[in-house]
Amino acid sequence: MAAVLPHCLRVKGFLARQNRCCIFKGACEKTRMTTEDYIAFSIFLLLWGGFSWASDGRRNFKRISLTRLMNEHRARWIRNSLNRDLKMIDTQIMAGLQAGTAFFASTTIFALGGCFALLGATEQVQMIFNDLPQIFRGGRAGFELKVGGLTCLFGYSFFKFGWSYRLFNYCSILMGGIPMTADMSRDRPAAEQAAERAIRMNIMAAKHFNAGLRAIFLSIGYLGWFISPYVFILLTGFVIFVLARRQYFSEARAALLADGQ
Repeated sequence: MAAVLPHCLRVKGFLARQNRCCIFKGACEKTRMTTEDYIAFSIFLLLWGGFSWASDGRRNFKRISLTRLMNEHRARWIRNSLNRDLKMIDTQIMAGLQAGTAFFASTTIFALGGCFALLGATEQVQMIFNDLPQIFRGGRAGFELKVGGLTCLFGYSFFKFGWSYRLFNYCSILMGGIPMTADMSRDRPAAEQAAERAIRMNIMAAKHFNAGLRAIFLSIGYLGWFISPYVFILLTGFVIFVLARRQYFSEARAALLADGQ
């Protein structure tokens, strides 16, 4: 009897350890990112990079983009400033561009704070997801990784808006260096060169602003990842479709074309 009792205790301890290992393994499998998650994230990056490459205003496609049209109008605006001494119109336009950039930069700061607050409320979020159907459920580690990715997305937007704001400041300084009309007769090429520098700086600032705004739009598609990788892919594709339509088939683009095509 004395020999049987230790044997029973050893068997019981072994079964308890096996049970704990199974529970731990199940928890790990539940929190681990799946292959579908990696595929969905890769598609997200490919769509983002491809659309950014196609719509940055430097590609000479057969169908001109809205960004490229606006770059041409930016150049026309700054060249017209060579023919007027009163620069109040130009300073007001620059102030409006800087105000819009500063607004979005401050907005991304609030979004970053919300992401960190969401990380602190992981337990509450998991309780909510556990009450939903199985398709909405995910592990704690997977949820925190997704929130971390969303934080990086808003951080990227903030840096783009911040740099764009700085470039618009530089552009305003360059525009202040454009000579008055009375002085242009002495050195017209130098005045035109000063205007071209301001044009390049303005287009560069707009490029970074568009990149930050594009990341905010894509964050809407990114939110679908918290539901399912398949929803992530669908929402990202929908956002890219909307952005592409605005770039190449929108009424705003048609309004900028001389022939309306």
